[in-house]
Amino acid sequence: MSWSEWADAAARDIRDAGQWRAPRDLDRNGPINFASNDYLGLTRHPAVIAAAHAALDEYGSGSGSARLIVGSRPVHSELERELAEWKAAPRAALFPTGFATNLGVITTFGGEDVLVCSDELNHASIIDGCRLARADVAVYRHNDLDQLRRLLHGRGDRRALVVSDTVFSMDGDLADLDALVELCAAEHALLVIDEAHAVLGPEPELPADADVLRIGTLSKTLGALGGFVAGPTRYIELVENLSRPYIFTTASTPADAAAALAALRVVRSPEGDALVARLRSLVDRLRPGHPSPIVPFLFGEEETTVLAANALRNRGLIVPAIRPPTVAPGTSRLRVTLSAAHTEDQVDVLAYALDEIRAELQTPA
Repeated sequence: MSWSEWADAAARDIRDAGQWRAPRDLDRNGPINFASNDYLGLTRHPAVIAAAHAALDEYGSGSGSARLIVGSRPVHSELERELAEWKAAPRAALFPTGFATNLGVITTFGGEDVLVCSDELNHASIIDGCRLARADVAVYRHNDLDQLRRLLHGRGDRRALVVSDTVFSMDGDLADLDALVELCAAEHALLVIDEAHAVLGPEPELPADADVLRIGTLSKTLGALGGFVAGPTRYIELVENLSRPYIFTTASTPADAAAALAALRVVRSPEGDALVARLRSLVDRLRPGHPSPIVPFLFGEEETTVLAANALRNRGLIVPAIRPPTVAPGTSRLRVTLSAAHTEDQVDVLAYALDEIRAELQTPA
């Protein structure tokens, strides 16, 4: 079979499974978007836009090289210092994306003499980081700390690394972070937590000497682009010296770094507190007490879920149908993501439309 024949067959298989996808351009004046990860609405904040403009004027459009060659600019180091302060860590290192951060951190510390334990619902970037690491990898059942404890007890003389999302991206539920910190401390395991979606928390209680690396993204809470890892100084220095996605990637653009820095300063201000409180109130309006702005509505079957997404689109509301292979078969869902930029009326319209569509499709609440 030639490559072109293989490509045609592979595409046909995806289409036949009803899982073909393609990018869809969206204009800001289009339908109401309930699929964005701009949780605090900072992509349009005047201070964020102004900072990006100023960096573009001063440094140009690109960094021109990797950080360790000639790609580092003062704005990169300034952002790293303030990210470290935000995460109460001695140091932080920037990556061009959050995905690259997980690849870089897990492969740096997941050597041949290491056991990596990963929650089964971790993000794809964590899964791929585990696949690329030279370590042995054990996947534990979602939030099953008893199983995790058994895996750590049975590792022998190997060092252990435990990696988990703090807010899981498809269900919007939380890891038991305090218990993870306690277990990893007792078992002398390095804990790597991905806080990409943790705009509403949880905030970990970390001892001063904790072996914990905190991974975050600049593209969600901060509304820019990039990723970072924060933690003990020596660990961050090792990332800078051993992580291939850090060493061999052109540095993030000065405009992206400046936008993230401006957004971080908003988040750490009273205005940021108000935006978080507003987001919390909107989540409660749609699903009271839900712990994150990711609110799933399970429909089960793919066809039903696609029908529901199309019905919402016809009402001027964008909510994606999440289907296998992103989620397990039989768990297809609409994945609503809320933002502080939404209005109460918009959330009410969404809630009413969801109730109506579920009734039409005879889907249980």
